[in-house]
Amino acid sequence: MTYCVAIKLNAGLVFLSDSRTNAGLDQISTFRKMIVYEKPQDRFMVLLSAGNLSISQSVREILQVERLKDNEDDEGITIWNATSMFDAARILGAAIRRVYERDAAALKNAGVDFNVSLIFGGQIKGEGMRLFQVYSPGNFIEATPETPYFQVGESKYGKPVLDRVITPDTPLDEAAKCALVSMDSTLKSNLSVGLPMDLVVYQANTFETDRVVCIDENNPYFKMLHGSWGQKLREVFDSIEDPTWDGAQTAVPLMVPTTRSQPLRKISTPDDKLI
Repeated sequence: MTYCVAIKLNAGLVFLSDSRTNAGLDQISTFRKMIVYEKPQDRFMVLLSAGNLSISQSVREILQVERLKDNEDDEGITIWNATSMFDAARILGAAIRRVYERDAAALKNAGVDFNVSLIFGGQIKGEGMRLFQVYSPGNFIEATPETPYFQVGESKYGKPVLDRVITPDTPLDEAAKCALVSMDSTLKSNLSVGLPMDLVVYQANTFETDRVVCIDENNPYFKMLHGSWGQKLREVFDSIEDPTWDGAQTAVPLMVPTTRSQPLRKISTPDDKLI
C-alpha cells in the first residue's frame, strides 16, 4: 500500500509520497511513487501514484509519449506541448485507458483488479496552477478552494490534521510541515506505509523548483517533527480535563440534560433466563 498527498495553495503546490509496496508479509519493497515532469520556464508537473504498481509504472511510461487526438486528422498533443493542465490531465486519462485496453483482460483472468489512483498537478505557462485526482477509468476531478488537497492510498490516518490546518492561504512551508505531520500520523498507524519519502514544494509561476528532498529515517527535520508531534499531542491531551460526573465540581460537566432520549439500557430481572 502507499500514501500520497498533494496540496494546492495560493502560494504554490506541495507533493509528498512514501515509497513502500506490500505484496504480502514477506514481500515488502521500496519503489518511488512520485515523478516530476519539468520543462524550465514553460511547465512543471508532478504525478503521484497508488494502487497496482505494474499498472502505475506502465501509465507513467506511456504518459511521456501518449498523444491525445480529438479527430483522425489531428496531430495530437502530449504533456510536453499541451497548453493547459486540463489537457495534460486528459492525456493522463488516455494513458490509463491504453494500459487498460492492453492489460485489463489478462489481469482479470489472473484474478487481479485493474486498480490505480493518481494525483496530477502543476502549472503550464499561460494559466494558473491546477491539481487533479485521476481514477482507474481515466476520469478526474479538480481541487477547489473548498477542497484544496487530494490523498490516495491509506488516506484516513493523515486526513484530520489536513482538515484542521490547510486553507488556500496557508503558507508553503507551513503546508509542507502539515503534509509531513499527516504522513507521520499514517506511518504511526499503518505498517503498509513506510520511509523513505519524496517531498516536492513548488512556488507559483516559477515553472521549476529546487525544493526536492528524499526523507529517510535519518533526516534531522523529520526526526524532530516525529518526536515533537507525539510529545505535543500528549501535552495537549493531558491539559484537557478528565470528564467528571458531578456537575457541581466543574464548569464543564459531562452529564447535562438533553432533549435526546436516554441511551438504551437493559435491566436484568429475576425472570430473565440464560440461553
